[in-house]
Amino acid sequence: MHSYKNQPFAMRCRFAIQGLAAGLRSEHSLRYQMVALACVVVALIRFRLEPLWWAIVALSSAAVISAELFNTALEFLADHLHPQIHPQIRLVKDCAAAAVLVAACGALAVAVALAIHLLHRT
Repeated sequence: MHSYKNQPFAMRCRFAIQGLAAGLRSEHSLRYQMVALACVVVALIRFRLEPLWWAIVALSSAAVISAELFNTALEFLADHLHPQIHPQIRLVKDCAAAAVLVAACGALAVAVALAIHLLHRT
Protein backbone atom coordinates (compact mmCIF):
# COMPACT_ATOMS: atom_id res chain seq x y z
CA MET A 1 0.00 0.00 0.00
CA HIS A 2 1.32 3.41 -0.95
CA SER A 3 1.58 5.89 1.88
CA TYR A 4 0.56 9.49 1.22
CA LYS A 5 2.11 10.61 4.49
CA ASN A 6 5.50 12.27 4.67
CA GLN A 7 5.78 12.82 0.93
CA PRO A 8 8.00 15.63 -0.40
CA PHE A 9 6.35 19.04 -0.59
CA ALA A 10 6.14 19.00 -4.40
CA MET A 11 4.30 15.67 -4.31
CA ARG A 12 1.86 16.93 -1.65
CA CYS A 13 1.18 20.00 -3.80
CA ARG A 14 0.49 17.71 -6.74
CA PHE A 15 -2.03 15.75 -4.66
CA ALA A 16 -3.71 19.01 -3.64
CA ILE A 17 -3.89 20.24 -7.24
CA GLN A 18 -5.38 16.90 -8.29
CA GLY A 19 -8.00 17.31 -5.57
CA LEU A 20 -8.83 20.83 -6.71
CA ALA A 21 -9.09 19.63 -10.31
CA ALA A 22 -11.40 16.77 -9.27
CA GLY A 23 -13.58 19.23 -7.36
CA LEU A 24 -13.76 21.55 -10.35
CA ARG A 25 -14.71 18.65 -12.63
CA SER A 26 -17.44 17.35 -10.34
CA GLU A 27 -18.99 20.44 -8.74
CA HIS A 28 -20.81 23.13 -10.70
CA SER A 29 -20.98 25.36 -7.63
CA LEU A 30 -17.19 25.27 -7.23
CA ARG A 31 -16.78 26.36 -10.85
CA TYR A 32 -19.23 29.24 -10.28
CA GLN A 33 -17.34 30.26 -7.13
CA MET A 34 -14.03 30.28 -9.01
CA VAL A 35 -15.56 32.44 -11.78
CA ALA A 36 -16.93 34.81 -9.12
CA LEU A 37 -13.47 34.99 -7.55
CA ALA A 38 -11.92 35.82 -10.92
CA CYS A 39 -14.48 38.62 -11.40
CA VAL A 40 -13.72 40.04 -7.97
CA VAL A 41 -9.98 39.95 -8.66
CA VAL A 42 -10.60 41.87 -11.89
CA ALA A 43 -12.59 44.44 -9.89
CA LEU A 44 -9.81 44.69 -7.29
CA ILE A 45 -7.30 45.38 -10.06
CA ARG A 46 -9.61 47.73 -11.94
CA PHE A 47 -10.44 49.87 -8.90
CA ARG A 48 -6.89 49.68 -7.48
CA LEU A 49 -8.13 48.77 -4.06
CA GLU A 50 -6.03 48.80 -0.92
CA PRO A 51 -4.16 45.66 0.19
CA LEU A 52 -6.61 45.25 3.08
CA TRP A 53 -9.42 44.59 0.60
CA TRP A 54 -7.25 42.05 -1.20
CA ALA A 55 -6.65 40.26 2.10
CA ILE A 56 -10.33 40.29 3.07
CA VAL A 57 -11.39 38.99 -0.34
CA ALA A 58 -8.66 36.34 -0.30
CA LEU A 59 -9.68 35.10 3.15
CA SER A 60 -13.40 35.02 2.43
CA SER A 61 -12.86 33.36 -0.96
CA ALA A 62 -10.52 30.79 0.54
CA ALA A 63 -13.14 30.01 3.19
CA VAL A 64 -15.84 29.41 0.56
CA ILE A 65 -13.66 27.33 -1.74
CA SER A 66 -12.25 25.32 1.17
CA ALA A 67 -15.72 24.65 2.54
CA GLU A 68 -16.90 23.55 -0.90
CA LEU A 69 -13.92 21.21 -1.29
CA PHE A 70 -14.50 19.71 2.18
CA ASN A 71 -18.18 19.29 1.32
CA THR A 72 -17.28 17.56 -1.94
CA ALA A 73 -14.80 15.25 -0.24
CA LEU A 74 -17.26 14.36 2.49
CA GLU A 75 -20.03 13.65 -0.02
CA PHE A 76 -17.77 11.37 -2.08
CA LEU A 77 -16.69 9.51 1.05
CA ALA A 78 -20.22 9.17 2.41
CA ASP A 79 -21.55 7.96 -0.95
CA HIS A 80 -18.72 5.44 -1.22
CA LEU A 81 -19.17 4.07 2.30
CA HIS A 82 -22.97 4.17 2.35
CA PRO A 83 -24.49 4.49 -1.15
CA GLN A 84 -28.03 3.96 0.11
CA ILE A 85 -30.07 6.85 1.46
CA HIS A 86 -29.67 6.97 5.24
CA PRO A 87 -30.94 9.65 7.65
CA GLN A 88 -27.60 10.07 9.42
CA ILE A 89 -25.65 10.30 6.16
CA ARG A 90 -28.17 12.88 4.96
CA LEU A 91 -27.61 14.90 8.15
CA VAL A 92 -23.83 14.80 7.62
CA LYS A 93 -24.22 16.00 4.03
CA ASP A 94 -26.70 18.71 5.06
CA CYS A 95 -24.32 20.01 7.73
CA ALA A 96 -21.45 20.11 5.24
CA ALA A 97 -23.66 22.00 2.77
CA ALA A 98 -24.61 24.40 5.57
CA ALA A 99 -20.91 25.09 6.16
CA VAL A 100 -20.60 26.14 2.52
CA LEU A 101 -23.68 28.33 2.88
CA VAL A 102 -22.28 30.06 5.98
CA ALA A 103 -18.94 30.71 4.25
CA ALA A 104 -20.75 32.00 1.15
CA CYS A 105 -22.87 34.35 3.29
CA GLY A 106 -19.67 35.70 4.84
CA ALA A 107 -18.21 36.26 1.37
CA LEU A 108 -21.44 37.96 0.31
CA ALA A 109 -21.15 40.29 3.32
CA VAL A 110 -17.62 41.16 2.16
CA ALA A 111 -18.98 41.85 -1.34
CA VAL A 112 -21.65 44.18 0.07
CA ALA A 113 -19.09 45.99 2.20
CA LEU A 114 -16.81 46.33 -0.82
CA ALA A 115 -19.66 47.69 -2.95
CA ILE A 116 -20.54 50.25 -0.25
CA HIS A 117 -16.89 51.21 -0.02
CA LEU A 118 -16.70 51.74 -3.78
CA LEU A 119 -19.92 53.78 -3.84
CA HIS A 120 -18.61 56.13 -1.14
CA ARG A 121 -15.11 56.35 -2.55
CA THR A 122 -14.13 59.73 -3.93
